[in-house]
Amino acid sequence: MTDILPAGGRTAGSVDRTPGTGRRSALAWLRRHRALSVFAAIVAVALGIVVWGQLAPRGDSVPLSTGNAGPGGARAVSEILGRHGVEVQNAGTFEAAMSALGAGSSPTLMLYDRNGFLDGPRLLELAAAAGRMVLVAPRLETLTALDSDIRQAGVVPDASPLLTPGCQLPDAVVAGEISGEQGFVYDGGTSCYRPAGGAAGLLAVSADGSLTVLGSTAVLDNERLDEQGHAALALRTLGSSPDLVWYLPSLEDLDTSGSAQTLDELAPAWVHFLGPWLLVVALAAIAWRGRRLGPLVFEPLPVVVKAVETAEGRARMYHDSHAVQQARDNLRAGTLVRLARKLRLGPGATADEVIDAAARYLGRSAADVRGLVNDRPGTESRLVAWAQEMNNLEKEVSSR
Repeated sequence: MTDILPAGGRTAGSVDRTPGTGRRSALAWLRRHRALSVFAAIVAVALGIVVWGQLAPRGDSVPLSTGNAGPGGARAVSEILGRHGVEVQNAGTFEAAMSALGAGSSPTLMLYDRNGFLDGPRLLELAAAAGRMVLVAPRLETLTALDSDIRQAGVVPDASPLLTPGCQLPDAVVAGEISGEQGFVYDGGTSCYRPAGGAAGLLAVSADGSLTVLGSTAVLDNERLDEQGHAALALRTLGSSPDLVWYLPSLEDLDTSGSAQTLDELAPAWVHFLGPWLLVVALAAIAWRGRRLGPLVFEPLPVVVKAVETAEGRARMYHDSHAVQQARDNLRAGTLVRLARKLRLGPGATADEVIDAAARYLGRSAADVRGLVNDRPGTESRLVAWAQEMNNLEKEVSSR
């Protein structure tokens, strides 16, 4: 029996295998569900960004950190020191720093405690364990705890952006000029890079050479390492030993074992004597001003104040403060506005236009009217007389 086929040669229920049919079906589905497709694409992109952010190599943003590649970091100087045979060991805590110092052979300690997390006993332990100690922009408490001959002496003046060595230390002589912007100066020991007219310098070395103080982070950070003699000074200051411990104290080093100081302990000694007197003076001032102003009067809001009361109150204020010129300016402005309205000049008329129109209207000389309007009384009595003259001028214009 011969099979009878529909037109086109396909039996009922057969699958269309024509090339491109599947692609057209997918496009048709996307058109019907375009909102869902856009949402799925957004979710996929967001998920990709999150995954990339988690898997991407991470640095940090801690100032002078060897893992910070930003302008304020110190990755560049760390890499350069490593290429010159110096093993840089990062220490994030006091225990790690002491362990690294104990394992090294006469190591150098680079300490940048910008927040003052370390107390005196731990600073002394670090100094005893290190063969040589380099402090970057140390605080007053840090230098005091180490009991060295180096002390803070202020900041580098803005007039000294570049500093020359000015000393015989080989490291400074070889490095040459460095930047002094936003730097601190220190006195004691051998000081170098002194601003003009000063005895303290940006770089100070103790008498025995065990302590070096560098008063600027710009010498070590990535942003300015290639400027002036920064790189040379950094390498010679930190690279004198094959072992360098790079220690940046963090919150983990903060001593929280002791009890917090009370306000009485934090207050200076003079507060105990002067505090009661200040309290008595404050109470006396409160009583004096309170009696002078009188008790407070409560009124329901809003308060309606008559225009005449406002004008009288402002006049009394001008009189009490002897504000002759302010009162004259207000009277002159009000008169010119009213004259412009009566002469139908419009709100955009200038003072000269109003004066000329008033003079023509009254048949008077424009110079006389201008002299009256622009007069500046110097005393209160003259102000009263001038105000009466201005009022007469306005009445003359109104009466015609």
